[in-house]
Amino acid sequence: MDAVVQHPFARVPIPAPKPSSPRKPSREEAEAAVRTLIAWAGDDPTREGLVDTPKRVVKAYEELYAGYRVDAADSLERVFEEVQGYDDMVVLRDIPYFSHCEHHMVPFVGKAHVAYYPSNGVVGLSKIARVVDAFAKRLQTQEALTAQITEAIDENLKPRGVAVMLEGEHMCMSMRGIQKQGVSTVTSQFTGVFRDDPAEQVRFITLVRGGLTSPR
Repeated sequence: MDAVVQHPFARVPIPAPKPSSPRKPSREEAEAAVRTLIAWAGDDPTREGLVDTPKRVVKAYEELYAGYRVDAADSLERVFEEVQGYDDMVVLRDIPYFSHCEHHMVPFVGKAHVAYYPSNGVVGLSKIARVVDAFAKRLQTQEALTAQITEAIDENLKPRGVAVMLEGEHMCMSMRGIQKQGVSTVTSQFTGVFRDDPAEQVRFITLVRGGLTSPR
């Protein structure tokens, strides 16, 4: 068999470089960016009312986007196993959330409704709200936010099922563009028994909408 000889000018595949995380800008660079946006909007960043605005905006961003510095799994580490035999649905309704649209960086706000069927115990009720906050305080879409909350609870608690419903009003729709106020967007995701049994989905939605009892 003849030996295969590679042409000296043949193109050899070069592996793509691994993406690296972008360098986080300094506080001074962030404040300079705010001054640039103020000037671009048509105002004078050096006038009295705006001279301290860049500092305030950067400080506000630390709070508004605090979710990037939080691991949602940490809130779900401690599970209480002594629940006196309780194995039914746990539902948290009307958890307020505040997030920002990743497309226009304007707010969308609403309420989250979360339920799960315990398997090895229950988690402190405030921890579920912390999970919602951990993901909401990032640049988001409502669809991704719904999926992330569901996945975090499902992976860390290993329940028999998770149900998450989010209702939200998006300022990118009410303040700009089509400018339609009062429009509510609803997203939901189910795992386990909720995904497999439509009756459980109905029960969850009934409880979320205010019903105290529902058929099983």
